[in-house]
Amino acid sequence: MGIMKRTERGVSVFELSHEHGMSSSRFYKWRSGFGSMDASLIGEVKDLAELNRRLKKMYAKMSV
Repeated sequence: MGIMKRTERGVSVFELSHEHGMSSSRFYKWRSGFGSMDASLIGEVKDLAELNRRLKKMYAKMSV
């Protein structure tokens, strides 16, 4: 979220991507997926991803 706000304030994508160790194309891909979300939605997506990871781990243990 902070990266998006910094681009809105005029910091270049090149500078931000270099600072955070990612390519500018990765930044644009990330922005297309998460740019329209607010902080609470991003938190929900992260929580769901963690839950999905745990469920996959449980399924893998049961399948063995």
